[in-house]
Amino acid sequence: MKRDSQETRVQTASRRRFLQVTGAAAASLACAGQDSVAPAAQTPRRRPRSPKPFQLGVASYSFRKFDLDKTLAMTRRAGLKYICFKSFHLPLDATPDQIAAAVAKVKQAGLTLYSGGVITMRNQKEIDEAFEYAKAAGMKMIIAAPTAEVLRLVDEKIKQTGIAVAIHNHGPGDKIFPTPQSVYDKVKDLDRRLGLCIDVGHTIRIGADPIESARKCADRLLDVHIKDVTAAAAKGQEIEVGRGIIDVPEFLRTLIAVNFTGVVSFEYEPQPDDPLPGLAESVGYTKGVLAVI
Repeated sequence: MKRDSQETRVQTASRRRFLQVTGAAAASLACAGQDSVAPAAQTPRRRPRSPKPFQLGVASYSFRKFDLDKTLAMTRRAGLKYICFKSFHLPLDATPDQIAAAVAKVKQAGLTLYSGGVITMRNQKEIDEAFEYAKAAGMKMIIAAPTAEVLRLVDEKIKQTGIAVAIHNHGPGDKIFPTPQSVYDKVKDLDRRLGLCIDVGHTIRIGADPIESARKCADRLLDVHIKDVTAAAAKGQEIEVGRGIIDVPEFLRTLIAVNFTGVVSFEYEPQPDDPLPGLAESVGYTKGVLAVI
């Protein structure tokens, strides 16, 4: 019963934040409506809302129980256009013909394959394979989990290929890059195309602040995995975006403020056998927030 009560409070608090945002927007529209009945000369001009600088996408790990065709179909149904392939949907050892066929399916679905990952990089062989894979698929970025010892090798490969690498922090249990700051400290002096993929859920589960992390690491922020969790602790469980404890409106405001121009990808891990309802709710909530901030 105590756990149920705690989850209810968490969900209520998150929803309250969104209602505050939408309420402010409604009040603004109401005032605008009152102004519209005044003489034209007295009607103030409202500045058009600036478009968000980033796109929304999905990490195909969300659909790890489904084949490529169903993954692309569910991505479209969720209203997303950008996708990051996990090896479930395009194996790292795929032949050139297999890669070409997969890329063709993505294009036919009207989607953009912008990256692949998370891909482990522990030695030169794995680094070379990852970059060859990304280049063959036309990916502009690799979402990676390297060791600290190979960062110089990754840096050289970036300079050779022009393909960016965003290191994904994995929170509790990750002994190499648990937080965004731990990534930033290791890459800040390397090629600027070597940066971070902030996973907001893992970030808050280890006790770090994803909003502050986005601000401090803005010049190296290349990608975002967005999700929500039930607690700011290792035991926190993933939940639909907007139902957990993360201040999603403020996080999105921060991305806009720092002019993040990459992709915010939903990595929806619950209900792997039926992820679409939860993913669709998460996308709908996020789009609703973006519409009013």
